[in-house]
Amino acid sequence: MNRREKVLLGASVYIAALFGVMPAANAMHIMEGFLPVQYCIAWGVISLPFVVVGFQSIKKTLAKNRRTLTLLALAGAFVFVISSLKIPSVTGSSSHMTGTGLGAMLFGPTATSVLGLIVLIFQAILLAHGGLTTLGANCFSMAIAGPLVSFGLYKGLSKTSLNRKVVIFIAAFLGDLFTYCVTAFQLALAHNEAVGFGTALVENLGVFAVTQIPLAVVEGILTVIIMIGLETYAKPELKAIGYAKDGE
Repeated sequence: MNRREKVLLGASVYIAALFGVMPAANAMHIMEGFLPVQYCIAWGVISLPFVVVGFQSIKKTLAKNRRTLTLLALAGAFVFVISSLKIPSVTGSSSHMTGTGLGAMLFGPTATSVLGLIVLIFQAILLAHGGLTTLGANCFSMAIAGPLVSFGLYKGLSKTSLNRKVVIFIAAFLGDLFTYCVTAFQLALAHNEAVGFGTALVENLGVFAVTQIPLAVVEGILTVIIMIGLETYAKPELKAIGYAKDGE
């Protein structure tokens, strides 16, 4: 392991240690058993193609340059750590950062769907954070919908005159918020008997906004900091995945 790889590994360990000492609330993604069976199956079917394409994308990336495995591991660790910190929100769910914007900007949204799925499985089994029956729904909101928004914004805004750090912040910030818009939609779609879908959606979005907007701001700042570190210590790896061009 060379010096650059040691720095990246040390950074990921430091981040994990920093957040690991913070207290976590007793809440989760959409929790086990909270969605009817038909919705669990439907969201799983919708998510499956993205995950399959993501596996192929990761395989292709690693085949080109094995050194990118370090960046891939860092992106996965970032998702796992900051998405494990949760605050109770809408009944049956929670507010927390996602971390998937980083992976989407580095490797694309489909590859990030695989990272997110792996994280969700470990969190469901080891931390009782989320559930296996709701895996498809949680995967779609956190590992597919959010990363798609972050990736699209990053690619689009990178062509403008905006500062790259501002672009990264906006992409991570709005990707996080969109994740919870999708989660609110999923909950309202499954549980709207008393008030109707529209009212349930507005209520869920309103409750989420209280905790999620400041969390999204924090995630945007953290993503910028991580990117600055990578651009400083991992330029060859960033060039290998097409993030940084020669001369940057």
